[in-house]
Amino acid sequence: MMNLEERINSDLKDAMKAKDQAALRTIRSVKSAILLFKTDGTGAELDDEAAIKMVQKLVKQRQDSLDIYEKQGREDLAVTEREEIEVLKRYLPKQLSEDELTSEITSIIKDMGASGMKDMGKVMAEANQRLAGKADGKTIASIVKNQLT
Repeated sequence: MMNLEERINSDLKDAMKAKDQAALRTIRSVKSAILLFKTDGTGAELDDEAAIKMVQKLVKQRQDSLDIYEKQGREDLAVTEREEIEVLKRYLPKQLSEDELTSEITSIIKDMGASGMKDMGKVMAEANQRLAGKADGKTIASIVKNQLT
């Protein structure tokens, strides 16, 4: 099975052949982020987990830009961000539904014996680790908060 980096290289070739500008633009930005990661001097290995975190970060950046563009009524720019978010989501694990997420978090809270807001940090750390890539941090935090109050 291809790792994420190999899949991105393969998809880049496909996007070039298909002349898919949104995919080309987005995949190139992912490749650039991978290159920066590999040459940052830390010598850290880019495994799939690190690559997924990187893609999540890119999605979050685009989402933040999208929110700004929508507030400013800049639909021309918002379209670009939406296209890129869709392309990036191809490289993330399947996102959990809110129900699946709630049940996962309920079980984490039960496992940890957490009983109130004082335990939120511990629960969040565990939830972020177990659910890495399957949901965004904001959603996880809001469900954890609801369940601990």
